[in-house]
Amino acid sequence: MRRFWIVILALAAFSCQEEVNLPLATIDDEIPVIEATWTDDSYYNQVNISLARNYFDSVDTKVVSDAQVYISVPGSSVQIPFVFNNTSKNYVPIYSNDVAKVGESYQLHVLWNDNEFTSSGTLLPPPTVDSVTYEYQEDRLFRDEGYYIKVYGEIPFDENNYYRIRVIENDTLKNDRDDYLLFDDTFGLKFFEEGLELNYSFDEGDKVRLELFRMNESSYEYLSQLVNLLYNDGGLFSPPPQNPDSNIKVINGDSDVLGFFNVSSVLSRTVFIEPNED
Repeated sequence: MRRFWIVILALAAFSCQEEVNLPLATIDDEIPVIEATWTDDSYYNQVNISLARNYFDSVDTKVVSDAQVYISVPGSSVQIPFVFNNTSKNYVPIYSNDVAKVGESYQLHVLWNDNEFTSSGTLLPPPTVDSVTYEYQEDRLFRDEGYYIKVYGEIPFDENNYYRIRVIENDTLKNDRDDYLLFDDTFGLKFFEEGLELNYSFDEGDKVRLELFRMNESSYEYLSQLVNLLYNDGGLFSPPPQNPDSNIKVINGDSDVLGFFNVSSVLSRTVFIEPNED
């Protein structure tokens, strides 16, 4: 009889549960989202501008194509103009030989709808990548069998150690929430000299390109907050979703702004996974 009443009470408690929808802030105005990348390699240099959407919106992203975009070098008369590319739907430098230089500071300017947005960053020197190797490994706990890549190098800097690795497998960027490979010097950087193994298994015949970015702290913090947002499952113990803190400021106008300006040096290596000769 006692067990019977326990079951009844459990069913009663379950029946009293109800779904709670937390009210989220909505967007009434047009708020630009600016994602700008400025590096020492022209391949990566671009500025994407779109309009923010509400959290539950399913409408297509609206691209802003009528902004004025340029990058300046503070303390000089240098201005690097950008133009909207109708094919890629973003802004690219008019002159492809305009790239960032190590040690130089840069300022992004975006003018749109009587508003002016700006952000700044410094191109820090890249670390050293000595070699990239791969090795076939059998099944391990939480890992599939396959070829695993290790990156060996040296990071000799005492400060401003903020990095991201991007992995492109057969021309496809790995871009899920688990693929934002961010690291700093919180726990030291000795592991880079001993070989940083990527948590991906590859197959014979795969072409893998690795891109190592050294960023400014504000860009690193933006991406770290973005990853936390992507892992937010909306559960009872998850905080309400909120946008990452932008490093872009409004200097004219009354609009809000989202996004970030990333000034970064880039190292790129490509590996071809060749068949095992054994």
